[in-house]
Amino acid sequence: MSNEILIRCCAPTMACLKTGNMFTCAFDSRKQMTKELRQLNQRLSHKGLRILPLRWRDGKALLYLYRPKLLERDLRDPLSRKLLSECGYTCEGASVCLVRLISRLRTEEDFPHEVGLFLGYPPADVDGFMHRKDECKLSGLWKVYDDVESAIRQFSRCRHCTEVYLDCLSRGFSLEKLAVAK
Repeated sequence: MSNEILIRCCAPTMACLKTGNMFTCAFDSRKQMTKELRQLNQRLSHKGLRILPLRWRDGKALLYLYRPKLLERDLRDPLSRKLLSECGYTCEGASVCLVRLISRLRTEEDFPHEVGLFLGYPPADVDGFMHRKDECKLSGLWKVYDDVESAIRQFSRCRHCTEVYLDCLSRGFSLEKLAVAK
């Protein structure tokens, strides 16, 4: 996996603007990809980042780069807990919720709607997507059902962050240098 793919897909998480990002990455060898992910975790864990394979399918891995501390905070939100509970999560902590998400991704054909909670999307928007799909007010990095102005600002921050990080990468900055410690 190239550094450019990681930056294109995950710059906002690396910059601590979002809790997490998911992306698909092709691989030739699952063993080699697992080795790369282990090395990446060693390089970025001191910055508060972790990367996990959520699913392996048809020569592609669904990867999740996230900030465990932010995920823990996000999943303590009362609306997040309610939504997760509706989907069969026990809400005993972020790591337990992550195990449940991985299980759902690997066994169910449809993508779980609650996934937005693991990406740092506002719980009100995840709730809207799950229960009031026809009331969407804006579509961008996620579907917005609540605070449109806040979402527009966040979309802009994330786009700008990705542009800046890609520029820095092209000028030789390392992933370690680009990742914000938190």
